[in-house]
Amino acid sequence: MTHKNAPDKTHAIKITVGDITTLDVDAIVNAANEALLPGGGVCGAIHHAAGPELANACRPLAPCPTGEGRITPGFNLKAKYVIHTVGPVWHGGNHGEADLLASCYRNSILLAVENNLASVAFPAISTGIFGYPEDQAAKIAVSTICELTGELAQMPQIYLCCFSPLARQHIEAACQHHAST
Repeated sequence: MTHKNAPDKTHAIKITVGDITTLDVDAIVNAANEALLPGGGVCGAIHHAAGPELANACRPLAPCPTGEGRITPGFNLKAKYVIHTVGPVWHGGNHGEADLLASCYRNSILLAVENNLASVAFPAISTGIFGYPEDQAAKIAVSTICELTGELAQMPQIYLCCFSPLARQHIEAACQHHAST
């Protein structure tokens, strides 16, 4: 049921389509692997753009369990920091994937708050080679961000950086759904 006077918590979310490594924000989030090593997809792109210093900074922080986060400098990125989080691999949805994915967003935002960051950009965590369905991942991202918006006294500006127009459609639909509930 919608409440006319209930605040729309999706205001903390800005949606963009493009290359996350080029965003001028305080931190970008890396959809990392547990070893925090350069990989494929967004992880590989972030490591490539940041330079070899990023891998060196990650080594002592590994391993990073699924759902947790670690923070490093951004090195050659426009972003001052990289928040590394390990998303769940999709195994059909009955193995705690939703809770683990929500933990990625929650823990990354809490790291940003702890480090007094004003803006954070997220990719669509786990939707690449980890196989999480984009529409379901978008709903979890939006609901977790909105939940934290209601809990935290100071919330950074959140950018959801979509790699494709279809990913943007999933985020927009999740925002519309969340705003109407």
